[in-house]
Amino acid sequence: MTQPAATPPPGCPAHAGATPLYGPRFQTDPSQVYREMRTAHGPVAPVELAGGVPAWLVIGYRELQLVTGQPQLFGRNSTRWTGWATIPEDWPLKPMMAPVPSIIYAEGEEHVRRSRAVTDALAAVDPYELRKHCEELADQLIDEFAGRGEADLVAEYAHRLPLLVLCRVLGVSEEQAPVLIDGLLTMLDGGPDAAAGAQRLLAVMQEVVEEKAGYPGDDVPSRMLAHEAGLNHDEIMRDLRVMLIAGHQPTSYWISNALRLMLTDERFAASLSGGRRSVSQALNEALWEDTPTQIFAGRWAIRDTQLGGQRIAAGDMLLLGYAGANADPSVRQADGRPAEGNRAYLSYSYGEHGCPFPAQEAAEVIATTAVEVLLDRLPDLRLAVAEHALVWRPSAWVRGLVALPVSFTPGYAG
Repeated sequence: MTQPAATPPPGCPAHAGATPLYGPRFQTDPSQVYREMRTAHGPVAPVELAGGVPAWLVIGYRELQLVTGQPQLFGRNSTRWTGWATIPEDWPLKPMMAPVPSIIYAEGEEHVRRSRAVTDALAAVDPYELRKHCEELADQLIDEFAGRGEADLVAEYAHRLPLLVLCRVLGVSEEQAPVLIDGLLTMLDGGPDAAAGAQRLLAVMQEVVEEKAGYPGDDVPSRMLAHEAGLNHDEIMRDLRVMLIAGHQPTSYWISNALRLMLTDERFAASLSGGRRSVSQALNEALWEDTPTQIFAGRWAIRDTQLGGQRIAAGDMLLLGYAGANADPSVRQADGRPAEGNRAYLSYSYGEHGCPFPAQEAAEVIATTAVEVLLDRLPDLRLAVAEHALVWRPSAWVRGLVALPVSFTPGYAG
């Protein structure tokens, strides 16, 4: 008897009605797309990535916990994917899935070893010192536009602040930081120079590791070099790269998504005149409603199994739909909103590959400080365009604005 293909192409029964994770409709209103998927397919939906590549999107809260919590069924190493044979070299999403020797694709004891070194190194970051660094850097960035009376809070603030803070935490020097930042942003843009940007990023990370090996300091790479896990220089370089990318974009868009909410939703108006309780509420709600990493690739089925009513074949790709899972009615109130103060969102993923707790704490310090300092300095902040004119990034992976133009009374620039 002929067995069905492990990853059936769009149009086959297993992927009938596959939803494209691209295009203006998904870009502007992904929440509605997730609702339609749930109605048509349940908690696990057939989807199509750019280039007609099929995958499963896990949008059930319980199902996403099952996938991320059962490494014996759903592995992290993407070499298992049966779709590689049909993927062209220039496929734009390939960098998101091609396996590299880093903590992000490690499994079993190897992942435990590397994760322990990363977690311990991050746990030693002093939250008070971190907040102090954030305040200093936030003031410096605001000084650059405070006198103008207008700014783009994505490009000029939310995008830059986490990166500058991370450079300090990772022991990157003032001379190295511009090269590292340029390399990272060029790589994330995904244009023709992306590969060159990635190489510049790795080169700076290699420099940092080699320097810290000779002259250790109070920073993450120095602590990783001294850790009992015994990571070599190449392992540390690659895991620092993961930390930089994983710490930058989600935190950046968390800040800008929360600011958008505060500027457009009257429930948070008090925060713009000095109220601080609303800041934490806005940051919490932003993770539920517009979580920065909305989809992550992902997991790959180790053997044939069933999930959410779907037949998953060995080698199938499963995308982690954090935004869809956060919107699962089973974890919402009757009115569709999350309960106030509920922090059970899956924005940091789940299971052994979830974001380490010290990294979550650091992200919260950066995001909270960024919003509070901005509102202290510019208390009459207001959106400079109509809300419907705001444009979201055309990405299946992140939920973030292209720009957040604001105006305010020109203030003192130090």
